[in-house]
Amino acid sequence: MQEENKKNNIKTLSFGCRLNSLESEKIQNMLAGHINTAIVVNTCAVTGEAERQSGQTVRKLARENPRAPLFITGCAATRNPELFYNIPNTVVIKNSDKMQINAYIDGLNKAPCSITHPEITKFRQEDTKLSKQFVQIQNGCNHNCAYCITRALRGPAVSFEYADIVADVRQAVDNGFGEIVLTGVDIASYVKKEGGNVFLVSDVCKRLLADVAGIKRLRLSSVDPAVPDIDNVIRLIHSDKRMMPHLHFSMQSGSDTILRAMGRRHNAERVRDLVRQGNGKITFSWDIICGFPGETEELFKETLEMVRETRPIKIHAFPFSPRPGTPAADMPEQVDRFVSKKRVKIISDLANKNRADFMQKQIENTVQVLVEENNVARCPHDIAVRIEGEHIPARTICDVKLIDVKDDYFVGKVVFN
Repeated sequence: MQEENKKNNIKTLSFGCRLNSLESEKIQNMLAGHINTAIVVNTCAVTGEAERQSGQTVRKLARENPRAPLFITGCAATRNPELFYNIPNTVVIKNSDKMQINAYIDGLNKAPCSITHPEITKFRQEDTKLSKQFVQIQNGCNHNCAYCITRALRGPAVSFEYADIVADVRQAVDNGFGEIVLTGVDIASYVKKEGGNVFLVSDVCKRLLADVAGIKRLRLSSVDPAVPDIDNVIRLIHSDKRMMPHLHFSMQSGSDTILRAMGRRHNAERVRDLVRQGNGKITFSWDIICGFPGETEELFKETLEMVRETRPIKIHAFPFSPRPGTPAADMPEQVDRFVSKKRVKIISDLANKNRADFMQKQIENTVQVLVEENNVARCPHDIAVRIEGEHIPARTICDVKLIDVKDDYFVGKVVFN
């Protein structure tokens, strides 16, 4: 579960990716003024467990709020709408309609429920105040990874118009956000033609930095390392200090054998080359699937060896989850889930060691941080920094000297110029 929001009498609950949370905020704004009271649940189906949690939470919300309309959207609602049909007062909105106001109004009018005086009686609140603003630049995906259900649920890749992107960024800067994070389903695939020119994700970054003077920090969410334009992104990071020096790769494995079986478009050497281009000044984090069908101990060791060699400072590792309807679900040589979970721990521990080693080498350095709340900030490499001393308002960007490491965060003191 990622985020819960409240605006007027429309409340939202989002599962899964940051994109879901961003879309929930847009849905919330869209419904305000059209529907008086409702709960919107933006579901996730990236794994079977995520889908199960989505259904469990909706049933609980329905029990606790018998007089509230519940709009259920997102990937689990698109993939398995039957999971929600029999839950009282629910209206299922598929992904393709989630940003259409008429889908909600029509759905409510046709729903097999009658709520004359809607009321939300119980909804746990967590007022999350972000210091950075996420801006969506595309949606969907055109690739055919063997394990992934997202393409079927989100549809083909669609790149947003630059005029809309820059308008969202300008509004974010006007609202006091100094850091912008560009996000989407597959942002590395961004491509837009204007006249005789073709604009890629690196071009979007360059144009935003040139067109919006108030951007102090620009960051990308997860990117596909196979895309040649990532080389241009790395060059931009080296040339403009407002581009944050950290990239998150949808890596999935360090074994070429497994990458081919997954239908991924990159190989291990491609990622080694990108790390070399980083020249020790850019840090990297990965997504890794452990226990993909056919992953033997030797093939898993290839991934471990690559982690030792390229030293990503964070790995989001998770056990393979077969999704019905994907090729990987029917592949032979399925790996026992106990083994998959064991591998998750092994590779996570190794990445944590990389991170600890990196952090120790940063002591005594002065870095720019973005303050989030309670004097906890984020350094350019997306590591938490606890700032000693007097309270600093959220969204402040300041220089901090790193003086110590405690657990998984830096300790720092503000440097006054």
